[in-house]
Amino acid sequence: MSETELKEQVVLALKTVYDPEIPVDVYELGLIYDIKIFPVNNVYILMTLTSPSCPSAGSIPGEIEQAVRNVEGVNDVSVELTFDPAYSSDMMSEVAKLELGFM
Repeated sequence: MSETELKEQVVLALKTVYDPEIPVDVYELGLIYDIKIFPVNNVYILMTLTSPSCPSAGSIPGEIEQAVRNVEGVNDVSVELTFDPAYSSDMMSEVAKLELGFM
């Protein structure tokens, strides 16, 4: 599997993880800032949460890690949480904005 194909599979896995308070997946919400694939299929994800005081702060990064680990071909996963830049609704995809009534 090429790096591009693996990254596409990682994105599909990320789309299975939802913020329990919002009916939109973490990828469409714009919580994923960066996805990098390093040799040999080691995946690095830089992400944020909707708020530093998000009640799901303890669970969402772990759910993301597990979902990506389940992708065939992934060797290892590292998830880093950041609040810089701070999350805003502008980071949502059009799909998320439509789903949540922002459009």
